[in-house]
Amino acid sequence: MKIAGFTFIRNAVQNDYPIVEAITSILPICDEFVVAVGKSDDATLALIQSIPSDKIRIIETVWDDQQREGGRTFALETDKAYQAISPDTDWAFYIQGDECVHERDLPAIRQAMETYATDSAVEGLLFHYKHFYGSYNYEAVSRRWYRREIRVVKYAKGIHSYKDAQGFRLNGRKIQVKLIPATIYHYGWVKPPQGMSKKVRNFQQFYHDDAWLDTHVPEDFTFDLGNAERLTHFDGTHPAVAQKRIDSMQWPFHFDPVALRQRMSLRRKMLQQIEDWTGWRIGEYCNYKII
Repeated sequence: MKIAGFTFIRNAVQNDYPIVEAITSILPICDEFVVAVGKSDDATLALIQSIPSDKIRIIETVWDDQQREGGRTFALETDKAYQAISPDTDWAFYIQGDECVHERDLPAIRQAMETYATDSAVEGLLFHYKHFYGSYNYEAVSRRWYRREIRVVKYAKGIHSYKDAQGFRLNGRKIQVKLIPATIYHYGWVKPPQGMSKKVRNFQQFYHDDAWLDTHVPEDFTFDLGNAERLTHFDGTHPAVAQKRIDSMQWPFHFDPVALRQRMSLRRKMLQQIEDWTGWRIGEYCNYKII
């Protein structure tokens, strides 16, 4: 069984993406790892080249910055990395530049791959998500945040990234998946306040034109950390590869849970309460078919 990891990245240094941690978190179970490194304004290429592993294969790309409809650029870059995977691959493991997998979950992921390797009905593996917000000590837990997403697919030519690289399709249709006991730790919203403002402005340029950016996220834009709706304290452990970054956190993070809840509409409060009681997220968008 051959496992290939793949990802894409650009300007990781200036935007402080934990791309090295992302790659190394799943590298132990990968036989190869393709990284599509976009032409950057910083030392991103050198950063990826510095990872001490002969499993890593870098392809250099140029992003199409004019593809601003729905973050399409991200999907195009994901596809470039996927298409460079060795054709004898059995499973392709995707991870984004602000995600990590806990080392304790790697055996379960590999076991799932072995279990479903010959099951033609299973086309991918679905992961749980933890979205950290403002601090490594708090998770954003509400209907605003997606709970699950595909991060492993069976290698096939018809696989392609969907919309803004949130998930995958097989020849244009949703992929059939198994939900497995493994979690993606998402750190994209854990940055100092100034870094968050910079990240949001940079991120939005792949969805909107310059006029929209100047109106909604101008150069002096300050990100509002109060839009999470609900934060819960995280009492678990983080992936070991992320611990050095976590230990270096130097900014204070405070929030008012009452103020966060007041921002929710009555309808959203009721729907959230139903989910808390039953585990059922009414009207949840699923970018996959669980079997």
